[in-house]
Amino acid sequence: MRAIVAVLLLVTALHAGLWALLQEKQQAPDFTGMLPSVSYDPHEGTGAPDIGTVASLDRIRADMKQLATMTRAIRLYSSTGGVEAVPPLAAEAGLKVMLGVWITKDPERNEREIQSAINLTRHNSNVIGIVVGNETILTATQKVDELIEKIKRVKKSVNVPVTTGDVWNTWRDNPELAANVDFIAAHVLPYWEFFTSAQAVDQAVDRYQLLRQQFPGKRIMIAEFGWPSGGYNRLNAYPGPFEQAEVLRNFVSRAASIGMEYNIVEAIDQPWKYFEGGVGPYWGLLNAAREPKFSWTGPIVNPDYWKLATIALLVGVLLSLPILRIVRPTLPQAFVLAVAAHGVGAWVSTIFAYWETHYFVFGSAFALTLGVTLLVPLIFIAMARIEEIAAIALGQPPRRLLTRDAAIAAAPFAGPYPKVSIHVPAYFEPPEMLKQTLDALARLDYPNYECVIIINNTPDPAFWQPIQDHCRMLGERFKFINAEKVQGFKAGALRIAMDRTAADAEIIGIIDADYVVEPDWLKDLVPAFADPAVGLVQAPQEHRDEDLSLMHYIMNGEYAGFFDIGMVQRNEENAIIVHGTMCLIRRAAMDMAGGWSSDTICEDTDLGLAIQELGWQTHYTNTRYGQGLLPDTYEAFKKQRHRWAYGGFQIVKKHWRRFLPGRSKLTPDQKREFGLGWLNWLGAESLGVVVAILNLIWVPIVAFAGIAIPDRILTIPIIAAFVVSLAHFLILYRLRVPVRTWQMLGAMVAAMSVQWTVSRAVAQGLITEHLAFARTSKGGLSRMSIEFQAFWEAVIGVLLLVGAGTLIVTNTLQIVELYIFAAVLIIESLPFLSAVAIALLEMSRVNSFAFWRNSAVRTAELIGLRPVWVPELAGSLPQPATVTAQREKV
Repeated sequence: MRAIVAVLLLVTALHAGLWALLQEKQQAPDFTGMLPSVSYDPHEGTGAPDIGTVASLDRIRADMKQLATMTRAIRLYSSTGGVEAVPPLAAEAGLKVMLGVWITKDPERNEREIQSAINLTRHNSNVIGIVVGNETILTATQKVDELIEKIKRVKKSVNVPVTTGDVWNTWRDNPELAANVDFIAAHVLPYWEFFTSAQAVDQAVDRYQLLRQQFPGKRIMIAEFGWPSGGYNRLNAYPGPFEQAEVLRNFVSRAASIGMEYNIVEAIDQPWKYFEGGVGPYWGLLNAAREPKFSWTGPIVNPDYWKLATIALLVGVLLSLPILRIVRPTLPQAFVLAVAAHGVGAWVSTIFAYWETHYFVFGSAFALTLGVTLLVPLIFIAMARIEEIAAIALGQPPRRLLTRDAAIAAAPFAGPYPKVSIHVPAYFEPPEMLKQTLDALARLDYPNYECVIIINNTPDPAFWQPIQDHCRMLGERFKFINAEKVQGFKAGALRIAMDRTAADAEIIGIIDADYVVEPDWLKDLVPAFADPAVGLVQAPQEHRDEDLSLMHYIMNGEYAGFFDIGMVQRNEENAIIVHGTMCLIRRAAMDMAGGWSSDTICEDTDLGLAIQELGWQTHYTNTRYGQGLLPDTYEAFKKQRHRWAYGGFQIVKKHWRRFLPGRSKLTPDQKREFGLGWLNWLGAESLGVVVAILNLIWVPIVAFAGIAIPDRILTIPIIAAFVVSLAHFLILYRLRVPVRTWQMLGAMVAAMSVQWTVSRAVAQGLITEHLAFARTSKGGLSRMSIEFQAFWEAVIGVLLLVGAGTLIVTNTLQIVELYIFAAVLIIESLPFLSAVAIALLEMSRVNSFAFWRNSAVRTAELIGLRPVWVPELAGSLPQPATVTAQREKV
């Protein structure tokens, strides 16, 4: 334990060291003087100007007093709508005022603006100039001659300099405009012209010199210069707090050296400008809370840096504490888990920093809150997967796993073997398939067992008569029941089987109708019940028909992952999932749990959890003691997964109260395993679909409206979680699942392909209480549907790809966040496209192994080779299956 604590402290120290190492410091010239002028807008909040958003007189007065410590003058952009209160309040603070006249295409408003500016100039001696219109030529709000007329009119009415404010090239291209103003008020904003922060000052000085050369002797003022502290890049122009501080400190120093007259845009952040490409709110020297965003002297640093570091470290330490509860963790395992915990801490710190430094309208605040809320379970799932990787790759080997040679042999019965009653429920199952199951049961190497075969709700004698005859042939050990109008689906049939079970049977075995068991199934596993605390022993599923097609091949690989990875790890915490077939249950435990229940369609998992809630021990072996059949078609595969997901959601609704303190005998580790399991399967799949659809809705907003772009705090975690999931699948399959590479990759596609199916099941679980039990078609009874089995998956997948392409094509400004967002959409499309790929595979010739075998033969013949059978390589590819005559008949 001391070593583990030392590892956690080491990771914490390394994390703190990284913060210290990565702390950004920049140097820039100190500035201790007064700025000549800054732009000021008294509108507050996130509403558009002129809608009652002008600050109160007390707020404006306080602003003037604060700005008087920074600047000698302010520039306004309007003279109506409450802004006319600013000049007299500025005079109280000793500030000069450059008035603004806001010009639009509304003649009546323009007239009010002009008259107000004239009156303010006449009654406020601190007015030093008037700017008629702001970028009206750039925005085509006014023609040059129209604007000149307004300027001339104002000049005749006041005795202060009059001009207009526009970008530098407007002045360059319209010399007649310069001839009719008292001075040139040029806007030079390098960010909007794609210059880097390092180039910004040189660009401003260059434009200033250009105008001086073009208009010698004319007074020239850079009426707007600034750099945003937040928002998104435009090509190589990256906003940011460090960039803003560096640009402005370099600019004022350079301007002073050449005697440049200038005005900084702007004094205070304006959150209502959120529509200006994301950077609009962040041009201020002060934030909206009137706090300085940087210091004008000394190194440029983030004053909140160590507060953010503290948050990251605290969260990392808190998330690392559960490592101390792991039984026998290795040092590498603890190190990996601690690093992951501190990575989440850094993400939380980033969210805090973003929330503190950004402004939100309702929509953006809602989007961020929703996004973070949806990401929290995703982060927990990723952490759980990292924990599983660390446990399997770096931790101790499994301790509780039953094996043939160790745990099973170590617990022999002292007395006679207990009687086992094996129950085989069947519903419209192919008789020949079921006969194989019964024949295998007859060969069991165990002295004391019976078999109860119950065919339910199957009136066609062609399905039950051959089985009845076969049971008679096999002997009195086999009890046959043909029950019609059984209520409660499979659980109802199993309840009838319990009624016909021998009174002295102590253990109940459950197998599906398609399972051919090994002779030593009972001989090996029943001894585990020598421990009276053991209530249940589960063996994995295996399938004998993976060689029917390429689709069956990859489906079997997908099933294997659950039984060789997840179940083995869950068994370590006595938290296995009971999956019906190849299961042995102590009769006393079953009776205590209430037996088979029909209030869920996953009666096996429901009963298994109820047994564990009573405190019984459960055991698992990953040794294959039987082989069943895979779903006939992709449609059947999806229906089976839908039933499992819907039933799983029913179980959550039924059992969640028993996870509360004192409501059951479940241990904290069991509760955690089941909780994470439900979150991982039901939550991750459903949330993935929800997030994908929400992102689709967001695409046209960011691609065409340009008012909001998903930030990296929302997009990078999705990519990171995908990378973790990919690593989890590949690493653990390599370590635990004995399949070949192509089967592993196919299994990954199969696993992703059911995301839409699982999400539909969860949605139905939210709005319905019970769905009919759907039998999984096996044994060749179901043929491939003529309908394409991934229609909605194809629609959503294609839309996600189109959305990603739209973001990339329309991203002419090369905004990094848009590229990341596009990558997220591509990742989110993969589960949907996986479903499309499998549906297409099922419909194609390449689904047949015979196709690949014949293709190989033809290729060999074309190049002059004679195919040679190499026994050592016989297992490198699955061999084509021979379909039985009975299956063809059915």
